[in-house]
Amino acid sequence: KNRKEIAEYLRFFSSSSGEEYTSLDKYIENMPEGQKSIYYVTGEGRERAAMSPVIEKLKSRGYEVLFATEPLDEIMLESLRNYKDYDVVDAAKDTVKLDEGDEESAKKKEELNRENIDVINYLETILSGKVEKVTVSDLLTDSPAALVQGAYGMSPSMQRYMRAQTVASGQDASSLDAMNKVCMEINPKHPIVKDLNRMIKANKESKETEDYAKLLFDVAGMTSGYDIDDMSSFAKRVMGMMSSKATDAVPDADVVSEEKDEGEETTTAEVEVVE
Repeated sequence: KNRKEIAEYLRFFSSSSGEEYTSLDKYIENMPEGQKSIYYVTGEGRERAAMSPVIEKLKSRGYEVLFATEPLDEIMLESLRNYKDYDVVDAAKDTVKLDEGDEESAKKKEELNRENIDVINYLETILSGKVEKVTVSDLLTDSPAALVQGAYGMSPSMQRYMRAQTVASGQDASSLDAMNKVCMEINPKHPIVKDLNRMIKANKESKETEDYAKLLFDVAGMTSGYDIDDMSSFAKRVMGMMSSKATDAVPDADVVSEEKDEGEETTTAEVEVVE
């Protein structure tokens, strides 16, 4: 009940604070014109929080993002909801709307969803049971994809914390996964997503297309702070992609080997003639 009184004493690292802590009041002082909310992202440490793809567009607009690096940080910010007339918003939720009320931006997003419907449907099919939905992102500028939570979902850091607490108390933690199914957001302008779209149109039944799509999901999960459930399959997909690239170079290697063998035979023949 005293969270409003406590809020002014909270301190966080942020995308702009470097090695120093910042406060909510200082955050508001540094807001650029037009920013309507206080944004934060969770992560196990500053480095992990800073690499979250969902803060890319926020940073490109000059918006500072607070780093909630402890479970208590997230609990406090989640319960605070607003501070001095500004909503406190988790940037990793699918409810974030930077251009809310902008009809042109809304129409553009609808158009992008239609243009990428093949990719969206394909990902929702092969990732059935892992994602709640796939949609075009408003927040990505450099990354091909990201995983976000629904309005009432928990961050990956909080999920790990709650799972550890549940297991420690002897209860079944499997229900947490069902409650926190992720949403996948894709960046249609990224070359990887464009390449996947091309592969789907060419042959969506191929194993290569499926592995490419699943690898996109795995990497999005890693950069968004999630653990990879099946590390063995992930490793096989990575090695498969590396092998396909290495195979292209094998013929050249064979030629070099053959030329080397021929050179050795010539040298041996010359030695025999001299003798």
